[in-house]
Amino acid sequence: QVQLVESGGGLVQAGGSLRLSCAASGRTFSTWTIAWFRQAPGKEREFVAAIKWGGENPYYYADSVKGRFTISRDSAKNTVYLQMNTLKAEDTAVYYCAASPYVADPLRRFNYAYWGQGTQVTVSS
Repeated sequence: QVQLVESGGGLVQAGGSLRLSCAASGRTFSTWTIAWFRQAPGKEREFVAAIKWGGENPYYYADSVKGRFTISRDSAKNTVYLQMNTLKAEDTAVYYCAASPYVADPLRRFNYAYWGQGTQVTVSS
């Protein structure tokens, strides 16, 4: 059974930084894509960033976070991180980790079979 556990959310002032972690367990992830999505109150869940476990240049970012957020992985720990810098009030949301094997389009949330419980990020202005 695949499990995804997010951590690292919290309250931060605008311009600050946070690092989210997604610890994955239950199987090997050599061909899987792991992504971060977020959902603000009253809004649809939206893509933030994704990383494919293997291959070169496996990174994908939403335009709204390019240059501010960085997704990375620690293969030994089966953990994916989301470093969030220069945070803005509009980044406030619940952030979810998602994973699935052989994802053709990493940006589409319906392509992901497994989801974590979410972690709240609140950016005060």
